[in-house]
Order: sequence, then structure tokens, then C-alpha cells
Amino acid sequence: MFSLRKSIAVGALATLSWGATWAADPVTDAMQSAYAPYRVALFKTNSNAQAEALAAVAEAQKVWTALRERFAAKPPAPYDRDAQFTDSLARVDAVYRKAAKEVSDNQLTAAHETLEEARDLMAELRKRNNVIVFSDAMNAYHAQMEHVLGDGPSMLASTGTRAPLVASVGALHYLAQQLVSNTPASLAANPEFQQALEAVLGSVNALQKALWAQDDGATKEALSKLKVPYSKFFLKFG
Repeated sequence: MFSLRKSIAVGALATLSWGATWAADPVTDAMQSAYAPYRVALFKTNSNAQAEALAAVAEAQKVWTALRERFAAKPPAPYDRDAQFTDSLARVDAVYRKAAKEVSDNQLTAAHETLEEARDLMAELRKRNNVIVFSDAMNAYHAQMEHVLGDGPSMLASTGTRAPLVASVGALHYLAQQLVSNTPASLAANPEFQQALEAVLGSVNALQKALWAQDDGATKEALSKLKVPYSKFFLKFG
């Protein structure tokens, strides 16, 4: 516990020192605020609650529309030289419209997959403008986690070596450590954040331990326990 808190504190200081160049611009701040209802929309479309999903998508779209109306015509630095800025905002808005229609048609799985596109569009927008936020580390972890969850069972069932799965989980462990080193200074002392991050790290460590022990049963169980800690962490802090 102490070592994790110390690592978070050190990581937050590092983030503050090298990331200050990209911090506190109005567009990124607004995008981060808009990301909170977006995460809720993702979460709700991953359930069977159509009415709640529809309300969540509508709220996320409303916040994004306000952002678009505020900045599309004249974005401030560092986005002011991005020729694709206005188009990116419009493409995210189109994602919300499509997702809202899918939720209305009770196609929640399709709506969830549609909303995933908005996360990529926002990440690409920031990347083009050399903006780095904690969500980027979360997105990198999520992409690798989905790879492990998607291919892990078949890798484990293979009669060959476990090496591919060990390598994939090793990459996931590295990206989990990036969550620690990229912890924002504003969250470094937050007990709820620390607890949620510890749960994510613990799920990866348990999977590695099971793999190293060559225990297929424990490995399958650890794989089944990867997603929930991340989902809770993402919903609150991602």
C-alpha cells in the first residue's frame, strides 16, 4: 500500500513537471469535463437499461454540443493550428447522434460499439496537438486488456507454448504501471482513486502469478476478473 502511494506521488510529480506545457488549455479542460458523461453513456449502453442509456447518451451529447458551439469557430491554442479541429468535433457529434438512434431502437450493444469511436476521435484530436491526459494511459491499458480478454482463452487452450499469452499479459502489466506513473497530481492523494487503481493492479498481478505458476484454472479465473476493476476505475476516473 505504502509503495503504491509513494509511486503515485512520484508519478504525479513527473506528470506535473513534463505535462505542464499541455495543461489547463480551455479546450482540453472542456473535453475532460465532457468525458465524464461520455463514460457514463458507455457504461449504460453496456447494460440492459434502455431508458437509462438513452438519458446518458442525451446528456453526453448535450455537453459535447455545448463544447462544439463554444470552440468550433475559433479554437484557442494549441488547437488553433489544427485544420481538422472543427471536423473532429463534428465527427464526435455524429457518433452521439448515431448512438442515440441505436439506443432508441434498443440496439444497446451496437450503440456501445458506436460510442467507442468517440473515444478514439478525442484521443486522435489530442494527439495531433501534442496534448497528453490521463485518459490516454487508460485507453492504452483498455486496448491491451481487450486483446488479452479476446485472445487469452484460445492462447491458454493451445497445445503449444504459453509464451504469447505471457507476452500479452506482460504488456498489460507495463501499461498498468503507466497508470501509476501518469497519475494526475490532482488525484494522487485521493483515497478512492488509490483504491480503484490498486484493484486494477491487483487483477493484473493475479493473472501474472497464475501464468507463472502454470495453473490453468487460476489463469482462467484471473482472466474473468480483469474487466470489472478496470470498468469501475474508468467510470469514475478514466
